[in-house]
Formats: sequence, C-alpha cells, structure tokens
Amino acid sequence: MNTDFYAIIEEGRRHFGSRLTIMGHHYQEETVFRHTDIRGDSLELARRTATVDSPYIIFCGVYFMAESTALLARHGQEVHLPEPSAECSMALMSPADLLENVLEKLSRTGRRVIPLVYINSTLAVKAMVGRHQGATCTSGNAEKMLAWALREGDAVLFLPDGNLGANVANRLNLPETERFTLNFKDTSERLPAEADRARLFLWPGFCAIHTRFHRRQIERVRTEHPGIKVVVHPECSPVVVKAADAVGSTAFIIRYVEELPVGSSVAIGTEVNLVERLAAQHQGRVKVLPLVESVCTHMAQTTEERLAAAMTALMRRDQSGEPSEFEVRIADAWRAPAKAALERMFAVCR
Repeated sequence: MNTDFYAIIEEGRRHFGSRLTIMGHHYQEETVFRHTDIRGDSLELARRTATVDSPYIIFCGVYFMAESTALLARHGQEVHLPEPSAECSMALMSPADLLENVLEKLSRTGRRVIPLVYINSTLAVKAMVGRHQGATCTSGNAEKMLAWALREGDAVLFLPDGNLGANVANRLNLPETERFTLNFKDTSERLPAEADRARLFLWPGFCAIHTRFHRRQIERVRTEHPGIKVVVHPECSPVVVKAADAVGSTAFIIRYVEELPVGSSVAIGTEVNLVERLAAQHQGRVKVLPLVESVCTHMAQTTEERLAAAMTALMRRDQSGEPSEFEVRIADAWRAPAKAALERMFAVCR
C-alpha cells in the first residue's frame, strides 16, 4: 500500500498552524526540504532558533544540530528529530572522555589552552569545552573565532575537523611551525618537543563527505569545462582549498552562485543535495555541476516518511499528551556549560 507522506505532513501543518515550525539543513533531500519553514546552515539555524515562537519544532538534520536547537530553545519548547539515529561521523570522532584527557595533557606545562569546537560535535563535547572557557564555531565564523581563541589563551585546541582548522590557520597566516596535529596512536604521556612550540593543536577528525574531493577532480573539471569556477567547502583538504577559486561555508556557496554572471559555469565541492538544488534554482542562468557527487548518508536518513512519522507522533502528543520517541532531550549536567560555549560564539560574532 502506498502511503501519501506528503499529505500526512501537510495535514499536521494545518492541525498545528503557527504552533509548529519545521527547520531544515541545506543538505536535506528535496522531498523533506520542501516542507521546511526555516532553512539554513548550522550557524543560521542556531541563530534563528531564538526567533521561533512555536511550542513545537521539528528539526530536519542530524542529531548534533537538533541538540543545539533544543539547547537554545525557549523554556517549554519541544524539539523533535525525525530520525534520532542520524548521527555525524565527524562529531563521533571526538568523544568527551578523550577530549578531557587531551586537555589535561596539554595543560600540564601550565599553559592556558582554549578549546574551540566546531559545531559539528556532541553536546557532551560542547559542555566540556564550555567548562574550559572555550567556545563553538561554524565553518562561516571559524576564522573570527580562532583569532579570538588565540588572543584568549596561550594555545588553542581546535576540534574535531583538522582540515577546517588547518584552512583557517592558513587564512590567519599562522606558521606551520606553530601548529601540531594530535596523534592518538601515540599513547606516550609526554608530547613531542615540537608540541611545546605550538599555538594551535589540531584534532585529527574529518568530514567523510568533503574528504572525497581531490585536486585531480578540479583539474579534470577545468579541462572538460574551460573557464569554469570551482568553489568548495572549508572542510575539504588544504590542497583542494588551495586549488579552488573560492572557499566558504554553505551560506557562502549559495551567495557565490547567486552572484555569478549570467552564462557562468561553476563546479561545487560539497554535499550533492545542495548542489542539485542550486542547479535547479539557477537553471538557464548559471550552469551548476557537482565537483563529484558526494552524499551524506546521515542526512539522508531523514526522509519524507520519517518526517511524516514524527508529525504523526507529535499530533498524538498534542491531543493526548502521549510522549514522542522523536523528542530531543538535554541532560541537565550539559545544559549550562554547552550553552555557554555557544553563547561565547554569538558574543564574538554579533
């Protein structure tokens, strides 16, 4: 039997009216994205949370994003995630207990090490960073936040995305001799001597989506499409970033395409759902190609069927008070320090 998930979702929207807001990340597939009221990258969605008055929020994205939304939501607001198992592989590369051990090890010399955590991280990690007077950052404000962190302490621990950290350090002209990439295979208690000179410690995490892009792909697309522009996300490797014409966050990439002259061609190195959406939006004006088709399987777990299931459960909750398995709940121990890490970012990036 074919179920009309679109109809179920729209019925729910009519039932709730202004009492429900659906938020969605740009990497969501179109059948989900078309239902969203507020759309954006991680930074935009975090900022827009404060503007939502609805008592119910359905967040279409991965778990760490929904956690941040629940953390920033007003008292009494509920956040529901259509696929609670939709994790982020990069976020899972920096478990909180390992971060605690690393911070303790880096601080043994008496230096003040400021942790700066990419928003692609768990709430437990954000809480740990908050307790150590650190902050969060996004791909759009990482340069400004790293400059802030370098002023605040003797050194900075940037986690979990080593590529983003290296690319931002390059933009800030931080010498290679002042950087040190952690190696968790080295179990010795003492760090190598070169770590003593480091002002920036890089966590060896990465985004599986953006590490699929390589310089040879850029060379090939330029051969096949003379004059084409190439824009990539800063989670790509420094080699790819250096070879591209432009680099920036999801929001930057969207603006970049919007500002291209009529008749231009552009290859984009980021998640393919965004690339395909931009190609459709600019059809006939700008030719938009994926550098390589790269799909986030975690984002893809949120389907229209799962959104319809979350909507159905939320309607039951609204009518009978029955708990929903889709609701995102925040541990009390993490709430204050994690929120402090986010609020430090907002204070620096007003």
